[in-house]
Amino acid sequence: MGRKLISSGHARPRTASRRAALRTALASVGTLALAGCDRLSNNAGFVDVLTSAQDLSRVAQRAVAGRNAMAQEFSPADVAAHFRTNGTLMPVDADYQALLRGGFTDWKLQVGGLVEAPAEFTLAQLRAMPSRTQITRHDCVEGWSSIGKWKGVQLSHVLAQVRPLASARFVVFRCADSMDGPSLDGHDSRYYESIDLDEAHHVQTLLAYELNDQPLPVANGAPLRARVERQLGYKQAKYVMRIELVDSFAKIRDGNGGYWEDQGYEWYAGI
Repeated sequence: MGRKLISSGHARPRTASRRAALRTALASVGTLALAGCDRLSNNAGFVDVLTSAQDLSRVAQRAVAGRNAMAQEFSPADVAAHFRTNGTLMPVDADYQALLRGGFTDWKLQVGGLVEAPAEFTLAQLRAMPSRTQITRHDCVEGWSSIGKWKGVQLSHVLAQVRPLASARFVVFRCADSMDGPSLDGHDSRYYESIDLDEAHHVQTLLAYELNDQPLPVANGAPLRARVERQLGYKQAKYVMRIELVDSFAKIRDGNGGYWEDQGYEWYAGI
């Protein structure tokens, strides 16, 4: 069973899968000969249809579940004894390694972009902010899930400190881990992700610094990771170093809003 979105204490049915939305998009352009698929994948108009299907999926899910719908929360008895890890387990980048050796005492979260008051926050400052604790299920695109207890500061609280400009539409998480080894010759392969401002202001969207009542382990994203509970695991950026507010992704890497999105994953990964 997939995770439920809950609004006002009542479970809501899941919306149609994003794959179903893509199938609908395919049907809308007629029956396709297999020999023509590669040509269509390079056709800008066809790609726009698929992108529109993704947008339709996002709009439909929010229409059915509501903008403020809550991801299901669980009891302490449901917490996994060992929260599963995947992706980067230990960033090899020299700057991260130096911060790790120092116990992250010199680490600061930079928040900037389209904001009135760019700022930096130490881990101690984030911990001093109002916190939220939630027990939720992490659903990986690979098909596994794990329930953990997260504690952190709501992203909305941090954004309130920097005051986003009216032109800001998205929040981009910039991370410490290079996915193709240390960055060389100007090639930047560090992980990054993004969400829209609706998701950023959701009550369950956290910058988490604790997992299961302990400081966040390195394998799970220390010292800080995003928890975007209404979306799949690849949206939960680990090793967050910087947050940038932008009006588009056009000038960021391949322009798709995330590391895996640049490899072909969907930007909206709602459950």
